[in-house]
Order: sequence, then C-alpha cells, then structure tokens
Amino acid sequence: MKRLLLMCATILAAVQLMAGEPISLKDITSGVFAAKRISGMNPLEGSSEYARISDDGQQVVRYSFKTGKPTGIIFSLADAKGEHLEAFDDYLISADGSRLLLQTNTHHIYRRSFTADFYLYDVKTKMLRKLSEGGAEQIPTFSPDGRQIAFVRQNNIFITDGTTEKQITTDGEFNKVINGLPDWVNEEEFGFSNALAWGADSKTLSWIRYDESQVKTYSLQLFKGLSPARMEYDTYPGEYSYKYPKAGEDNSKVTVWSYTLDSGALRQYDLPLPEDGYVPRIKSTYDANRVIIYTMNRHQDELNLYAGNPQTGACSLLIQENVPKYVKEEAMEGISIMKNYILFPSDRDGFMHLYLYNKEGKLLRQIDKGEYDVTAIYGYDENTGNTYFQAAARKPMQREVYVADKHGKLTCLSAREGWNVASFSGDFKYFLNTWSDRNHPYVYAIYDNHGREVREVLNNKELEQKIAPYGNTDKEFFAFTTSEGVKLNGWMVKPAGFNAARKYPVILFQYSGPASQQVVDNWGVGSMGNGGMFDYYLAQKGYIVACIDGRGTGARGSEFEKCTYLRLGDLESKDQVEAAVWLGQQSFVDSARIGIWGWSFGGFNTLMSMSEGRQVFKAGVAVAPPTDWRFYDTIYTERYMRTPQENAVGYAINPINRAGKLHGRLLICHGMADDNVHPQNTFEYAEALVQADKDFKENYYTNRNHSIFGGNTRNHLLRQIACWFMENL
Repeated sequence: MKRLLLMCATILAAVQLMAGEPISLKDITSGVFAAKRISGMNPLEGSSEYARISDDGQQVVRYSFKTGKPTGIIFSLADAKGEHLEAFDDYLISADGSRLLLQTNTHHIYRRSFTADFYLYDVKTKMLRKLSEGGAEQIPTFSPDGRQIAFVRQNNIFITDGTTEKQITTDGEFNKVINGLPDWVNEEEFGFSNALAWGADSKTLSWIRYDESQVKTYSLQLFKGLSPARMEYDTYPGEYSYKYPKAGEDNSKVTVWSYTLDSGALRQYDLPLPEDGYVPRIKSTYDANRVIIYTMNRHQDELNLYAGNPQTGACSLLIQENVPKYVKEEAMEGISIMKNYILFPSDRDGFMHLYLYNKEGKLLRQIDKGEYDVTAIYGYDENTGNTYFQAAARKPMQREVYVADKHGKLTCLSAREGWNVASFSGDFKYFLNTWSDRNHPYVYAIYDNHGREVREVLNNKELEQKIAPYGNTDKEFFAFTTSEGVKLNGWMVKPAGFNAARKYPVILFQYSGPASQQVVDNWGVGSMGNGGMFDYYLAQKGYIVACIDGRGTGARGSEFEKCTYLRLGDLESKDQVEAAVWLGQQSFVDSARIGIWGWSFGGFNTLMSMSEGRQVFKAGVAVAPPTDWRFYDTIYTERYMRTPQENAVGYAINPINRAGKLHGRLLICHGMADDNVHPQNTFEYAEALVQADKDFKENYYTNRNHSIFGGNTRNHLLRQIACWFMENL
C-alpha cells in the first residue's frame, strides 16, 4: 500500500510539473484571470463620436471613434451645480444632447430590471437636481424633444419635466397590475425591460399594461444567510412571492394604452390580439401618429407588427411573419424600426437572413442569402443602403462582420479568423471590433467601414503572459459523426504533457439548449469563461475536458436547431451519449471513466444523458437543472414544447420520469432563491430518486439565485464539482 501511494504521489507530482504552476480555484473565481474589456461605449447618433464614463468615474466624456481622443466633456461631477453627488452608476443622454439622467443607488430586481435614484442634469446651465422626490424610479425615458421624462414607480407611470410631476396611471400594484414594465416572464424570455414608447412629437406616451392578477404565485423562502446576512430573517425565515406562469398556466392579460399630454386623454389601442397572446415590444417611430406594436400568438409561430395611432388607438397590420415551429426570440430582438424602412431578420428560408421592408410593410428585398446564419444586426444606413451585420458564414464556430450593399454585394469587414463583434459609430463610418479566438484573449481595434484597421485600442498581452506559466495546452476543435449520421462539432482540452499511449478520464461539459453554442472559436469558450481556466484546472488534475454541441444548438440553420421541437431532451441527450461513446473509442480515453456536467439546461441534459439508457457516464454534476418542463415558465417552454395539455407525450420526456434509469454517481447543486429554475425542480427530482432507490448527493446554496454567486459561494461550488469528479472518476 505504501508503495502504491508513493507511486500515485510521484505520478501526480510529475503531471503537475509538466502542467506548470498549479491553478487556484480562488484565482479563477476572484477574477485573477479575467481579460481586460472595453465597456460602456455609447455611440452618439449620426456622428463618429461616442460617450463613455471616464476611468475615474467622475465624468461623462465624448470621444472620437477615429482617434480615441476626447472631444468634449458632457458631464462632470466637479462642475455640477445644485445637488451634490459623490459618484454615479450610469447615465442616459436625451436625443438632442441637452440633458442627462445620472443613475445612482441601483438595486437590481431580476435579470434586467432595477430601481435607482435618478438625477436630471442640464448641460447648458450645469444644474443638477433630483428627478423625483417620490422614491426610486425605473426605466426613465426621455421624450424625443428632451423636455419630458416618463418613468415607472411602484408599477405606475409618471411624467415630469424636471419641475412638475404628474402621475398618469393609478392602478399599478405589486403582483396585480404593471404599467410600462414587463412582468417577470416577459422580461426574462423576451429580453426587455422597457415597455414605454413616446410619440415622435413628444405629445403622447404609449405603454404595455400587464394584468397579472390571475397568474399563480411562486414563493421562495429566504434565510438569514451570510455575505450578505439578512438579519430580518435571523430567527424565522422570510418569503418572496411573485407571479410566475408555469407551462400551460395563465399568463398576464396584456393591453396597450396611450396618453395625450395636452388633453390628458387616456385610451386603449384597438389591437387585434388573441386572449392568450403576447405583446413582446412597443417601439417609437419618426411619425407622430404611429408607434409600432409587436404581437405574438401563444404558440409563438406568428409575429405581427402593427402600426398604432396613439391619438385614436387604431391599429393596422404592417408585417406578418409565419415560420414553421416558432419565431426565434433573437429574430424579434433584431428588428430595426427606421425613418423610412424596417429591417427584419427571419429564418423563413431555413437560415437566419435579413429582409428590408418600407415603413408601410412592403417587402423590398432580401438583404443577404446563403447557407449560413446572421447572428447579430448592427444597422442599416439609410443614406447609402448598406446593411451591417455579424454572421457565421465561414464556420458555425466563428463570427465575421459583414456589409451588404444595396445591390446585395457582400463584403467581410473583419480580417481575422475567430470571433469578431462590432460596435458601429452612429454614422456607420467606423466600428470597434472585438476579436478573440479559443486560444487568444480579446483584442480591440477601430476599423473604418471598408474593413481597414485604423488603430488598436486594447489587447491582453499581459493576461497571456500571466497565464503562460500554467502550461495550458491549446483548445482543439474536432468533429465526428454519430450512429444516426449526424455530424457534431466539439472542442477538447488535454493535460499538459499529454501522452497518446496513456488512457485518460474525460469530463464532458455541455449546455445543449435551443440555439445555444458552446463550441465556439472565442475566448469565452469553456465551462466558466475566463479562457476556460476551470477546464484547465481539471486538466491539471489529469482529465481531458471536452464539449460537444448536439442537435438543437445554433448557427447551423433552422432544421438543425429546431429538430428538437416538442421533445426537448430527447435528441440532445442521445447526442451527448453518442459523444461519450465516440470518445470512449479513442485510444487515449478510458471509456470506463467518463463524466458529464452542465448548468441550467445543461443540468437538465446532464440528468437526461445519465438516464438515457446507455450506461456511458460514471459520474455527473447537474447545477440548477429543470427536471420537468411543467415547472418552467410559459414563454420559454411553450416556444419549444407547446403546452402540457397539447403535448403530454413530449412533456413526459424528463429526468423525473427517467429517475429509475439513472446510472452513475450524481451531484445536484441548486440555489435556494433561484427565481428562474425554481428549487422545486430539484426537490421533486430528489424525491423521485429516493423512491427509485438511487443514491445521489445534493448541495443547496442559501439565498443564492440561478447564478449561484456571492461571498465564497462560487469558489465552493466549483470545488464541489471538481472534487466530485476526482472522487468518482
């Protein structure tokens, strides 16, 4: 035994020596390996300038895209008169640049929503005053002329000019009625937080109203905890109850309203909307008698754009989009409402492309074509007819920046292979390009709109030097074909000093959710970002870490992405099992020591894969997993599954029903205050495992949400994952 222990110690020491310096989980979670990023650049409309908070946080400064040099100070704490502020969190600028709103004392609610105390600043007089004395505000929104600000407080809408404040609605009440703000499920799944729209003449305000009184309530139990400690729950726990519509249950009743400032007239839009339909956006236009209102049916396979008249409430259909299975949320988010045109993304031909309509809803032309997906939209230049966008045209794993001219000619503006993300100036003459690949951290550079580099702004050579002593190997791409004839892409990290004559244990990481991608050629690749340092931590322990994007993932066209429709988890789990089988056939892999893990949908698919029937996984970790889609929200779940009442067979494909087939050592981790994937999922699954006589371990994190962080929490979580695999593989 002593000889064996000495041999093991010698091998581990040798592995560590080849790997370089040991990676610390504390360093990973504390940001030691975080790349330098550029954030907070706000392009100024119609110009080659942008605004940004100064490095010392004391000013809002205007800069030139071309030179990077400051061209003026928009706001300075030192120069402000009236109210005194020590600091501010963020800012908003009116369209004419004459006024600013300074955001302070920010308190986050859900993923996108927050309250804050706002201060109004006049650029000419330099006078700073509190926006309102009535308490914290949400979504303050300047009128087009900059003279009025609409905001929401406690679910009601107010309008102020900075001196006189008027309350517009009075029926707002928590867990009953919301004016101008999306409810939880609309915010989370349609990806927006502001449901206000000014008229172009600043004389009307329109908004979406959510009546959630009939939506069922979910309650999260809260405890004292630590980091931070909540002393109000020192002896008895508390409760946070909010409206959360689960699949097949009642949603909010949605209506759209307008208010005329001069007359005080309040009217409801005559909007053609099914009783259980959605209004996922409301947008201002350049026409005083028009706002654009989006509607979707509950199945989400039809998207309509209506022109609504805020003075009369009349609505007329502009564009109707019908596509097989569902309209992607990303497509809806990418719609651009311009002065004379509407730019509309659609996968109607099997791939996500762009279509140009006039403002009356007449299709003018398809902007681009080909067997690739457009993945981001940067804008349409009405002066030139050029359209700027990002696409995965070369490989699904990569991204390029393109311009399509008015004749359809396509030009790539990003020179380097890998992952390119653009932020264009307001006049489309320049863009900040963020480049990285799977083995090199971010490089920021300014390019002109012909794709010529003007200047490099920032690189991460210091980070590369910091990481070098750890001896990380390159991330390798690979592909294989499953037994069902499906080609899948993957990446792999091998231990330093890899010896092909040895057999290594493998840890598979995956997410697998609809339209997601984990096999990407950028620095964010890897299970926990930061250049994959957690994966390298595991590699230093002697593991190969791999990731495979199965069916249902993105950038390979709608057929590949939407083939999981109505049966979430079926094909996705088969593909992870196929990946394990293929890896186990490689000469350097120990097929008896393969593990799998994932977070959220990745946790769900971990459980599905470990209970698929083929016993290929020796161990797994599921973090915050959905375990029955009946427990998840309406908009996300029904987009891919329809309702439980319509699709009982599809909903029956879930980890709870597969509990008896679970194979391998399982660890489940969940935050007790997860407002997204409720702890109910893990509680019910744990009970199913108990009754199926399956052994497992579970870790719960007090007062933590879906991201499971705060204090030492993330460090503890990653150690549990790593130790679980070290103990069981």
